[in-house]
Order: sequence, then structure tokens, then C-alpha cells
Amino acid sequence: MREIADLGPGRALVSRRHILARAGAGFGVVGLSGLLHSEGLLGPTVRADSGLGQRGLAPLAPQQTHFSGRARQVIWIFVNGGPSQVDTWDFKPGLVRRNGMSIKTFDPKFENTTGFFRNSVGNLMASPFAFRRRGECGKPISSIFPHLGGHADKMAFVHSVFTESNNHSPALFMMNCGLPRMGLPCVGSWVTYGLGSSSQDLPAFVVMSDPKGRGLPKGHAANWSAGFLPGVFQGTHLRPQGPPIDNLKRPGKMTDLSQRNQLNLLRQLNSPGGLSQAAGELASRIQSFELAYRMQSAAPEALAIEAESRQVQQLYGIGDKRCDHFGRQCLVARRLVERGVRFVQLYSGGNENQRSWDGHSDIQGNHSQFAGETDRPVAGLLEDLAQRGLLDETLVVWCGEFGRLPVAQTGKKPGRDHNPHCLTAWMAGGGIRGGISYGASDEVGFRAAENRVHVNDLHATILHLLGLDHELLTYGYNGRDFRLTDVAGRVISEIVA
Repeated sequence: MREIADLGPGRALVSRRHILARAGAGFGVVGLSGLLHSEGLLGPTVRADSGLGQRGLAPLAPQQTHFSGRARQVIWIFVNGGPSQVDTWDFKPGLVRRNGMSIKTFDPKFENTTGFFRNSVGNLMASPFAFRRRGECGKPISSIFPHLGGHADKMAFVHSVFTESNNHSPALFMMNCGLPRMGLPCVGSWVTYGLGSSSQDLPAFVVMSDPKGRGLPKGHAANWSAGFLPGVFQGTHLRPQGPPIDNLKRPGKMTDLSQRNQLNLLRQLNSPGGLSQAAGELASRIQSFELAYRMQSAAPEALAIEAESRQVQQLYGIGDKRCDHFGRQCLVARRLVERGVRFVQLYSGGNENQRSWDGHSDIQGNHSQFAGETDRPVAGLLEDLAQRGLLDETLVVWCGEFGRLPVAQTGKKPGRDHNPHCLTAWMAGGGIRGGISYGASDEVGFRAAENRVHVNDLHATILHLLGLDHELLTYGYNGRDFRLTDVAGRVISEIVA
């Protein structure tokens, strides 16, 4: 007996057997759900399976969290190249006292196994920047952050982060994906997989690379890849120059109705009779077409920063040649999260050493330049979010892929080499306790020494603030369950409000 009888265009007769099969199973599931709920066995930790379960053609639909989280969205300021912790947020009086001495007076067993330039290792070098106490918390902050220093009471500084690679590409993958290799989903993809999107007209996960023509970070788009997760969860890269997204405007001869009819036909061809649902990669592809259609009207409005008042634009440093480019991106980030985008990542710095925070030579000139480009825009972002009541639900993260050595890398103008043993990250908003410092590096800022924080711990904390348990947010692939934090991770509860 046929399950569907064709009665002509647009009409179909469903058989009794088909109705009973589908409805019977449905009633059974409803009954089972009631029993499980009455026994307290059905709770918020029950999530869609790795095949996206009943999300069907709406994989980005909002999902239930594991528990109540303070944050709803994330803006990550990725400080690409490896900022020096001892020249930014981690003031070291011990380094000042030992300035010019051999590091072996501090660590007799020191070998330059973390950097790349073993023949250019100098002595311990104090920061060329002055530090002064900022905010009610009295946090010592480098003079290169005059604007951000005014927001010290909003920030939680983590001074004891360490990672597993001293090379940019694997270190970038580690910070973005939880392991120092490509092919894995990044944190933005895991967040959107776990939470879905609050907006059905914009991408759930947006990435903006350095806007001064410096290129993508090392590793390129693998840093915002969905890995083995369905492609719909990967980051959407907005070009820093020219049209931000391809085909944002429909061809002149195509009307809205004709485009809508094309999408309807595509859905029908992949869902015979309108009864079955496409799954997996097919669902992701169809969803991407639908999203692209909706974005043609929503994205231009979201990216139109000229609609903001002059006062708001000045807050971000727009019009200031030094920081105009990054200020525009920070303002776009605020407009995106305001419209329901779940995860926004901004990259400061591009592919080459001196075109990023990778200060192998002239650490003073390098960090002065890039701090000058980002200080006012990021401070403006924090202030604007707070004024609009968005900071409480928006987690702002500032972090790079690793730190830098406290010794000089010798040259005409001294710099600093790579250091995976210690870096500083800070977070603000989204359930963070402001005005505190957690963990500590050693006396000269070489290694994380007190309350050490692995990158997996950092990721576990970000997920926790969003209401996601990092141990429960899993995806089955190649016969095992994967998660962002692999088999590790601890929530840094001390910085959670």
C-alpha cells in the first residue's frame, strides 16, 4: 500500500497506516516524557543529540541551557600575535629589581626552549611602560591603556593562564578550539551549537579580522571552523575591506518573490511530500540558503554604524585615525549582539610578526601601536554596553594565544620572544566579578605559578557563564563523544559573581 497518493499539484493523501505509525510513536513519546518528568528524570540537561535531533531544518533555533547563566552572548577581543603580560596587565616589581640581570640568577635551569630565537636571548628586561593603579580596586595597569584602565573595576584579570604550544598556528588553534591542532570546532561553534541563536536573520557566530589589510591570523579560517559539527555552526567572516559578505545584494533581475520560490522548491525537492525532514549536512546547507535570504535585508541594517549618533561614534574613537578602523568593528559588534548574534570575535593584528602583537623586535613600539589602535574602541565598547544595560548579559573576553618572555630578544630595539608558560586574560560583564585578579605568575612573569589556569579551564568558565556545563556539551563523532574541553577543564568559580 502506498503511503502517499498523488492527487495532483500541491495535494497529497496520507494513508491511515502512515498516520498511525507517526501518531502512535508520537503519543508514546509524549507519555514517556510525562513519566520521566514526574520522576524528576527529565530536566534542562536533556539536549538534542549529535544528529541535531528534532531541530531539523532549524538547527540554530534557541536551545535550553543546562542551568541558568548570566551571559547570553560573547564578544571576544582576540589579541593576535601574543601580547606581553608583563607590559600590559601583569606588573612585576621583581622584574624591575632584576632588570639587566641574567634570568639564570632567577632560574638557574632556564633554557630558551619556548622561543624561536635561541641566539638572541638577552637579560631580564623590565617593562618600558609605566604602570599606575587604576579604579577603586587599585589595579596596576600599563600606561598604554589609558582608556581601558578606567574600566578596571569591571574586569576580572586571570594572570596564571598557560598553554601548550610556542608556535602561533597551534597556539591559535589551542586558544580557539581547545587542542593545538586544526580540524576541531572552535569555541564560537560550540557555543552556537549549545545555545542556538537569538536571531534568525543574522549569523549566530561572526568573525572580523584585522581591518588594516594585515591579513588573516595564522591558521586562517580554521580558527573559526565548525570542525566536525554541522557547517551551519561555523563563523561567518566579515571582510575588513570591500563588501563584508558575498552576494549580500540579490541580482538586479531577481525579485524577492522569485528568490523565495527558488528556496521553496529547494526545500520541496529535499523533503518529498513535505513530510520528511532533511538532516545533517543537507539541513545545514538548506539553512544557510534560508539565512542568506533573510540576511539580505537584516545584515545591511545591522552593519550601518552611520545610524549611530555622533556621540556614540566618538565614544568608540571613530574619526580618530589611530583607532577608527577597530572602533568601527567594536561598534558593529555591539550592534550585532544587540540584534541577537550569539558570538562575535574581533582580531587585532594580522599574519606577520610586526603587523600583529608579535613583538620580537621593538616591544615598546609594537605594543604602543596596537594598544593605541584598540584601547579607546574596547573601552568604548564596555561603556556603551553598560549604558545600554547589555553588559550584564554580554561576556567580553580579551586574550591572545600566548604570552612573552620576561627577557629581551636582542636587536637594535629589544623585543620579547614567545612564552606559552604564562599569559594574562581578562573578562568583563556576563556574570564576572569585576575588579579582581586571580592567579599569579612568578616573580618575573615567566611561568604561571599560583592557581594555574589551563586554556581548557578558560573555556569551561566561558561556557559556564552562558549556562552550559562543559562536560555535558558533547557531540558524537567517529565513535566517541567530543567536547570543547576534551577530558579536562575546571570552572574558575572565583571570578564568577
